[in-house]
Amino acid sequence: MTGESGPPVRRTVTVEAPLDRAFAVFTEGLATWWPSGYTWSGEVLETIGIEPCEGGHCFEIGPGGFRSDWGTVLTWAPPGRLAFAWQISPERVPEPNPERASEVEVRFEPEGKTRTRVELEHRGFARHGEGAEDYRAGLDSPAGWTLLLECYAAAFVA
Repeated sequence: MTGESGPPVRRTVTVEAPLDRAFAVFTEGLATWWPSGYTWSGEVLETIGIEPCEGGHCFEIGPGGFRSDWGTVLTWAPPGRLAFAWQISPERVPEPNPERASEVEVRFEPEGKTRTRVELEHRGFARHGEGAEDYRAGLDSPAGWTLLLECYAAAFVA
């Protein structure tokens, strides 16, 4: 989608892991690499995760059972593909209306037996409405998906 909100944000990273492990770390191991500063709970974050099925939730859990759902799984096709609605508004608050959510698609492609190329595309920013263009620019910046995928790749470094 292009227009007011700009083209999709695309990032690629290659990790030193076989395909199935690369997918598992991105999904089941989200709490091991997602920066707590990029959550509502911050330093008191208990966990962040993705429920492993279409219709499942992307969520975080903080102290006292605080739970915030920030996405919905649209495609669950391990170990090759994951897509989810990004239900975080430009104001960085949960967006319960799925029609006002952008979409993140992540593809995992093997590069031999021990490496995996991970391709991420975040699209549909116009659905967020007012502030979508600036929101897209932030996620396209070094502090957006670039940083997040750097954190993900660092999870494979022993």
